Parts: sequence; structure tokens; C-alpha cells
Amino acid sequence: MGMSAEDERAASPRDEEWPEAEKAEKLARGAALKWASGVFYRPEKLEGLGHYRRRETQRNSSIQSRLKSTVQSYLEGVSAGLEQLRSAAQEVQSVCQDLGAARWALLDSADHFQGLQQMRELMEEHVQLASVVQVLPQIFSVHEVFSHILQLLRGQHLLEAHVELMMVEQLRDDILSQLHLRGLSGAQATVLSYFSGLQELNETLAKQLWDIVGSSLRLVREDPVLFVTAVRIIEREEKIDDTLLLEATFLPPGRPKGWRQKFYQVLQDTITGARFHAPRMDAEGPGLARHLAALQKDIVSELCVVKDLMVQCVPAHYNILSVCTATYHQGLTSHLQEILREDLDKQGLFLLLEWALRVYHSPEMMGHPDLLPEVDVSALGPLMSSELVDQTERRYVMKVKASVFEWMQRTLEVEFKEWFREEEPETDHQGFFQSALPAIVMQMLNENIQVASLITDSLQQKIYNMALEELEAFLGRLREALVQCGKEHQQDRAVPKYYISYLLAVLNNNLALSNSVASLHPDTACREVPTSLQAALDRMQKKATQLLLEELLLDLQPLCLQLPSRKWLSGSQLVGSMCEVIDKYAKDFSRVRKPVFTLLLAESELLVASQYLRALLQRKMVCKSREERGQLCHRLLQDATQLRELFCGLGLDRSQQSLEAVFALRELICLKDPALLSLEVVGFITKYPDVSDEHISTLLDIRGDVSKEVRHVVLEMMAQHPQVLPEGYRPIFSTILVPVPELPFCLRKGKCA
Repeated sequence: MGMSAEDERAASPRDEEWPEAEKAEKLARGAALKWASGVFYRPEKLEGLGHYRRRETQRNSSIQSRLKSTVQSYLEGVSAGLEQLRSAAQEVQSVCQDLGAARWALLDSADHFQGLQQMRELMEEHVQLASVVQVLPQIFSVHEVFSHILQLLRGQHLLEAHVELMMVEQLRDDILSQLHLRGLSGAQATVLSYFSGLQELNETLAKQLWDIVGSSLRLVREDPVLFVTAVRIIEREEKIDDTLLLEATFLPPGRPKGWRQKFYQVLQDTITGARFHAPRMDAEGPGLARHLAALQKDIVSELCVVKDLMVQCVPAHYNILSVCTATYHQGLTSHLQEILREDLDKQGLFLLLEWALRVYHSPEMMGHPDLLPEVDVSALGPLMSSELVDQTERRYVMKVKASVFEWMQRTLEVEFKEWFREEEPETDHQGFFQSALPAIVMQMLNENIQVASLITDSLQQKIYNMALEELEAFLGRLREALVQCGKEHQQDRAVPKYYISYLLAVLNNNLALSNSVASLHPDTACREVPTSLQAALDRMQKKATQLLLEELLLDLQPLCLQLPSRKWLSGSQLVGSMCEVIDKYAKDFSRVRKPVFTLLLAESELLVASQYLRALLQRKMVCKSREERGQLCHRLLQDATQLRELFCGLGLDRSQQSLEAVFALRELICLKDPALLSLEVVGFITKYPDVSDEHISTLLDIRGDVSKEVRHVVLEMMAQHPQVLPEGYRPIFSTILVPVPELPFCLRKGKCA
């Protein structure tokens, strides 16, 4: 369907005004066409056209009726709103007219209000005068009230006195407040002068309160009413202070009093003064022990009083038990520092450390069952700081060190005197020589270490380190004493009488100390002996062994001087005598324990071998013939075999003996063909790398049949095979010095042989 030109012209203004309506209409027409084409696309469907037309007509009528009713309701609401706006505008206009009339009326009455202001001022003055007249009886009776309050205070009627005192203070403060508000500061001095007695009464009351607080621990047990009264008065004053501070308009003189804070201060000062400001005490151990025991008893007793009685007499927010606990804790901290400024002995330092670190937290004091669980000092920090504990421990270690040194010195002096006794040293159940020195020293050191373990692990470690240092120093002094004893013995071999026996006892003692040192260590898993201390023990053992070997050497030297000789070569009992001397010493050596006994045997065997070789090389005997060389080899074999069998019989294994060098040297002398000496010498120096050219040259001289060429070849071979001492090698030839051969005299143009 098309639209006419008139319809288009008529619709154009509307379309321009309502473009959404045009769009909606187009959409509706499109939807209708789409629906109609879908329904009537077949001819048989046209029969229902009338039915569809009626249905759509009814639906359009229903929609139009709903639209009309909706628009009608909106129009009615708009009409009602416009009517209300019209009515409100009329009422506003009426109010404006009334306000204007009232304004003109007020302007006309302004002159009358000035008269009312004067009446208001007169009324206020009348009210003030009436108030003054009302309080005049109270003002006139102030001094009488002062006297009554003073009588009440003297009779210890504190609550009644405080009530009247508060009334007088309230009167004074009201007057001062009024003067302050009116700016009459000049009149305040007159009021303060009139009420000057208040200051004295306040001081008197405060003095009585603080006396009561100072005696609180006694009063809560005997008469808690007086203490409770004091606390009630303090709380009243505290509330007045809080009220005045909250208003913050005018603070009367003397406010805030702060009596609650003063309560804490007096209580703390009382505790501190009674317990920690005592006269100077004895710095020695017994006096300090009594003082600490008294502190322990009194503090526990007083805290029990606070916990069981005083807590019930004060408000909960006072936290009185925590305050008292902290006061005792802080007081003790300062008191212990004061005590530590004294020159305490080792017992005093130990008592102080034990008391602060062990007793204080134990069930005997702050962990007492009567105080738990309310009393808890764990949050208050340590009684002694870690720095102070370390400093005190070091002082204690120094005191113990001085005591240990003195004790060890006395022990050493006693030991030194015993060496010169006219009887042999003591023996143990196995017959080994010994003295009481190791037991005394180790017991003293072990006791100090065990005592330190009662305090802290750090103190125990410090004492352990000190003990090892002192033991090492003691071994040094013992060695010096042994050297001094040896010097006196050199001057007179009869002094000491049992010189060798006491040297053996020293070796046994040294072994006992070496075996016991590990047991001193606090940690059972760590039993190593420090290197420096082990070195001191080794030096001590070496010195005692050296002195014993010197004795053996003195007895062997007269025999060694007799060899080599023609008499010895022809067959003498010289080595037999040496064996007797060695056997005698070996019997003495049997009085020491096995490790040291084996060492003495080995050192003695080395000494005998070196002395035998020294005598052979230094006082060389040149063989003049093959028969004499064979005789020498036979003697060497007999002597070395006899000595070797002796030491084997004494328990020294052949592998540990140095006499094998004699057998090896004999092989060089017994060699029949001198041309083979170079090879034999190489094997000899390989086995004994400390042998020198001079030693070999002397051996070649002893043979008596070595030509210059062979000697040159041997020495050249030695030069081509330089030797290095292997680790663990026991030198034997390096200790033997042979005489330097005299250089042959040469003519100027001649050749040296």
C-alpha cells in the first residue's frame, strides 16, 4: 500500500518531531508483512482470513484501552502535583508577609530591650551575692574545720578527715574558679592566703598515708583496715585528678596530686630500702652466703604476703603483685651489681653466680609452689646480663686459677722434698713406683671443673681450659725441678739416695697424668688431649728418660773406654760387665709401667749401640793382618750377639734394636775382597742413611787393607747415591763424631798422596 501526498505532508512534521515513532511503525509493518506472508502463502489458508482479522482487531482494542487508562492516571497525578505547588506558593508568600511584620515590630521594641539588659545584670549580681551569702557560713568556719580535720588526722580517722578536707578544697576551688572566669586574678592571692591551712593539712595527710604504705606488708597481716583506708583515699584523689584534667578549664593549685603514682614510688622505695640498702656486708664467702639466704627467705615470704593478702586490699588495676615482683627483680639486679663491685673471693663469686642463675629461678625462690602461677619473672629479663655473667665467670676463673697455682706449687714443693728422702718412693699394688702427685693434681682440677658444671656450661668450659693451661705450666715447673734435682745429683751421685727410683716414679706419674687428662673434658664424647699439653707431657717424659740414660751412661762409660783394645780383642769379659750393668738398670726399669718400660729398653739399647759404635769409630784400631781382621770380626759378632740376646731376653724385639748396625758394620770389615766394598757400602748407607763419608772412611781405615783407589771409588759411589732420612728413622751414626784426619804435609812442588 502506498501513501498519498497529503498523508506524507501531514506525517512529515510528526516524523521530524518523533523519529522513534516512525522507526517503530516501520518495524511493526515489516513484522506484520512477514507474519502475513508466512500464514497466507497457500490459497487454502485464505479461508481463515476473517478469523485472523477479528482476533487482531480485538487485541488492538485491548492494547488501546490499556494505553488510555495509563495516560489518564499519569495526567491525574500531574494535575494533583500542580495543585499542591500552587498551594505551597501561597503559604510561602503568607509566611514572608508575617516575617516582615515581625521584623518591623522588633525594630520598634529595640529601645525597650536595653532596659531589660540592665535588669539581667542586676539579676546576675543578685544571684552571685545570694550564692556568696549562702556559703558565707562555710567560709567563716574554714579555720574551725581546719582544726577539726587536724584532730581527726591525729586520731587516725583518715576517711572522715579526708571527707572534710575535700569539702574545704571544693569550696576553695569553686571560689577560685569563679574568680578565674571573671578575670579577677588579683583576688586569687587573697583566697589562697585565707585557705593556706589546706596545704599543711594535705601534707600531714599525705605523710600519714605514705607511712601506712611504707608499712603495708606488716599492716596487711596485722591491721589491713588502715591500709585499705589509705588506698580508698588515694583512689578518691585520683578520681578528682582525672575529672579536673578531663574538664581542663581550670586547675586548682596542687592539682593533679598524683597520689597513686606516689603510692607505687613509696612502696618500691620501701622494698628497695629495706632489702637492698643494707650496711656493707662481709665480702667473704660465709658472710655473702648468709646475706643471700636471708634475701631468699624474706623475698619469698613477702611476695606470699602480697599475693595472698595485699592483692585483696587494692583494686585489680593496681597489678600490685606484678609491681612488687618487678620491684624485687630490679632491686636484686642493682644489688648484685653493687656486690660485684667488691673484691669477692672465689667462693663469693661462685655463690653469687649460683644464686643468680640457679637458685633465683628454682622452686626454692621465684619458682616456689606458693607463688606459682601468679608470679612469673621470665618476662622481666635475666637477673644478670650475659655480659655481666661472662665478666663474673672470668673473675671466678682468675680466682680459681690463683688458688690452683698456689695449691700446685705447694704440691710441687712437697714432691721435690720427697725426692731427697732416705727411702724409696711409694708403690702401687703391682709394685710400680709412684707418688700422690697425680691423684692430688687431677682431683683438684676435676673438683673445680665439676663445681663449675653446677653453674653454666660456659663456666665449666672456662675452668676446663684454665685447668689444662695450669697443668701444662705445672709440668713445665716440674720439669725444671727435675733438672735442678739432676744438677744436684751430678755434683754428688749419692744425693738423692734413691735418684733412679724417683725418676721412675716421675715417669709413672707422668703416664698417670697423661691417661687422666682426657677424663677432665666436660664432653664425654670428646676425649682428645690438646696438642700443647701433650707436648708438655712428652717433654716431661723425655727429660726423665734422658736423666735415666745419663745415669746408665755414667756406669757404662768406664767400660766403653776399654774398647777397642788388644785385650778386648783377645777376649775379655768387657761386654759381660756391660750386660750386668744393663741388666741391673733393666730390673729398675721394671718398676715402671709397660709403655714406658718398653721405651726405656729401646732408648737404653740405642744408647748401648751408639756408645759401642762411637768407641769403635773414635778410638779406631787398624787391623795389621787378615788374622787380626778376622779376630775383630769374631769379637764384634760375639759382642753384638750377646747384647742382642740380652735385650731380647728383656723383652725388646729384634726389629726395634739398633744393634743390627754393629752386625752390618762387621760385614763391611769381614769382606774378603776389598774391590766389592763399593757395592756393600751402597747397601750399608741405604740401610743407615745418616752415615757420613767420615764414618765410612774410618771403617776403611779399620780394615787396614783398602787402597787409595778403592777408597776413592767407595767415596765416589757414596757421592753418587745421596741419602735422605726417611720418616720415623732413628738416627744412630749422626750422633757419633769421628776424629778429623790430619792433612798430610806437602812440599811446594810435590803432589799430595
